[in-house]
Amino acid sequence: MIREVMIDGTPIACRVNDGGFVEGRRGIVFVPGSGGDRTLWENQCRALQSEFNVAAIDLPGHGLSGGAGERDVMRYVQWVKKAIGALGLRGPVLAGHSLGAAISLNFAIREGFLLSAIVPAGGGVKMPVNPAILEKIHTDMPSVISLVVKFAVAKPNRDAVGPWLQEGLEKGNPDVLYGDLYACDRMDISSEVAKIAIPTLVVCGDDDKMTPPELSRFIAGSIPGAKLALIEGAGHYVMREKPEEFNRVLAEFVRSLP
Repeated sequence: MIREVMIDGTPIACRVNDGGFVEGRRGIVFVPGSGGDRTLWENQCRALQSEFNVAAIDLPGHGLSGGAGERDVMRYVQWVKKAIGALGLRGPVLAGHSLGAAISLNFAIREGFLLSAIVPAGGGVKMPVNPAILEKIHTDMPSVISLVVKFAVAKPNRDAVGPWLQEGLEKGNPDVLYGDLYACDRMDISSEVAKIAIPTLVVCGDDDKMTPPELSRFIAGSIPGAKLALIEGAGHYVMREKPEEFNRVLAEFVRSLP
């Protein structure tokens, strides 16, 4: 079900357990990538809500949330931090995709004590964006969408996942997508990632062409005790392309936490 929380006067929408949260359960908070919304995580929310308290957040300017989006990853970290507080979730696992992965990593670097663990998926310590893509968002959005669908989804999964991805990008606000990608492009936490001191599961599709597996290997190799899960036959949208495999490694990781 959709739950709305007010943060600094802005309504923020979250997809939460259909029956509401259950006292005593571990929480998992999901954050989507650039231009995305809570629907990215529908397969996770539906499958895992019987065991965990789940919340998939629409960042400001995305999905059903108000606001206008941001152009800085740390600004998004503050929105997610406040959303977690408003939802009443204590010490959740923070799982993020792409921009959401960047949010989870930055959150853990600066305020990891508020989380039990992080699960960055399809991320990197640097996430440079092709300048031509940033330029074309405002001049030729259809070509940007076509490019993203082609390169972000592994070819065998394109028929199943491509239409969902295309529809979502077409419905989104180009200014918000630009801001998200701009935020990723500016980020560099290569000298800080080793400061993360909470359990970390790094996930990546083995056919991810947008944030290739070597970026995830670097993250996992830089964080003490971090685990790496490469999911076979998946591209950048690993949680939509291979939901059962993604859910299995995620659930096993969360169950293993103290």
